[in-house]
Amino acid sequence: MPVSSLASGDGPPSRSDAGALSGYHVLKILGYSRTKIVPNGKSIKSHPFRVGGVAWHVRYYPNGDTAEEADSISIHLVLADAVAEEVKAQVTIGLLDQDRNPVPFHMTTDVFKFYNKGIGWYLKFIKREVLEKSEYLRNDCFTVRFDLTVLKDVHKEETPFVTVPPPDMHRHFGDLLSSKEGVDVRFRVGAETFSAHRLVLAARSPVFKAELYGAMKESATSNIIPIDDMEAQVFSALLTFIYTDELPEVKEQEESAMAQHLLVAADRYFLERLKLICEEKLCKHIDRDSAATILALAKKHSCGVLKEACLEFIQSSVDQDSVMETGRVEYLISSRPSVLKELMSKVVPHWPFRSKSNI
Repeated sequence: MPVSSLASGDGPPSRSDAGALSGYHVLKILGYSRTKIVPNGKSIKSHPFRVGGVAWHVRYYPNGDTAEEADSISIHLVLADAVAEEVKAQVTIGLLDQDRNPVPFHMTTDVFKFYNKGIGWYLKFIKREVLEKSEYLRNDCFTVRFDLTVLKDVHKEETPFVTVPPPDMHRHFGDLLSSKEGVDVRFRVGAETFSAHRLVLAARSPVFKAELYGAMKESATSNIIPIDDMEAQVFSALLTFIYTDELPEVKEQEESAMAQHLLVAADRYFLERLKLICEEKLCKHIDRDSAATILALAKKHSCGVLKEACLEFIQSSVDQDSVMETGRVEYLISSRPSVLKELMSKVVPHWPFRSKSNI
């Protein structure tokens, strides 16, 4: 059977309140390329799992459930038990990355009613082309997580309601970027080339709008537009934010450097929300080694909160000598003398007293 659930993936159901039982299940699709022989409308069934006192299983349609969705992967969450009463559950289905973290723009949440064995919730999960071009398919495998909360009615009488799912526009635009469908502009950043959609870039950034449609468009009519003074990884993260309003995950030790580069890029393309996100992240990464550099960056790009956070850190630091060591002072003198002047005016009055023998 090419579909199997991870042995460690079944989360034990846990009571979240007086009226609900919650749990999760992780399903790993092994040998994805082999499952593609399953015809449209046919599925592979997973092993059953239990959440909320009810047995469930998943039906995986490698070539879609209907003829209209033959280019997509479909998933059904199905009751494996016969039940006396309908089961109402909040269900989240999400693709996981290689570190088993959820991929925000491939995640869907809704509340559904399940009436009987074999009756389930249908989802057009992802286009095969998008999955196959993504980093989430590795070694011919990909992973999906199911989070369920079975809702128990406290009152017998049920009030009709409409459940509005959370916004998922970011997921659709993320698919558009990763599939490259309809792209009409390309950028060269270092040795890499990126494809995008002019309208999306123009809608998100007034700078891109001017370059692609305004007075500056003549300079952007070539087949490939060069982007100078930016690393390919940074431009990739910038595009991800433009399309999804979210940033890709980075390793903790790389977060500060990426935030610094993205702050510069956000200021360059007038992406104010991204700039504030980077400013917030950098406020948490100020330390002895980075304080002077981040201070200069904050001053240059008019980040008032970040600038004050750096000055406060240096002023209150018990190790001011190391923060203000020669190399960093020379950097400020050569690059941002106004920053050095402001720094000295705030720090020097609070500097610990030194005897002449130490001067």
